[in-house]
Amino acid sequence: MTRRLISSGSVFEEQIGYSRAVVDGDWVFVSGTTGYDYATMTIADDVAQQCDQALRNIEAALAQAGGSLRDVVRATFIVPRREDWEPCWPVLKRWFGEVRPASTLLHAGLQTDAMRIEIEVTARLRRHGGD
Repeated sequence: MTRRLISSGSVFEEQIGYSRAVVDGDWVFVSGTTGYDYATMTIADDVAQQCDQALRNIEAALAQAGGSLRDVVRATFIVPRREDWEPCWPVLKRWFGEVRPASTLLHAGLQTDAMRIEIEVTARLRRHGGD
């Protein structure tokens, strides 16, 4: 199978040298994704809004790969501030409540202070509708 690169159109991908996602066979590896709206290159102040936008960005990358958030098997969440994690729970429950991927939370600095959450996922495409 061939390797396919997916771009969100973010200027960061070209400037830094990475892909929003890489498809390799049935696997999709989505890079750490923040809450930027790539159409406007703006980011909300609210961490829950950033979390929601990050998941919309991830959903778009997975759709380009032929998948969806239902295919996510692993998620890593990075928040600089511990107090920002709990406000994200309802957003994550809405997007991942039935999927329930294996996940990890890390506390670490992000590229800019405006970024309050970054989410990375790994998905395995289900081409025959099986779980």
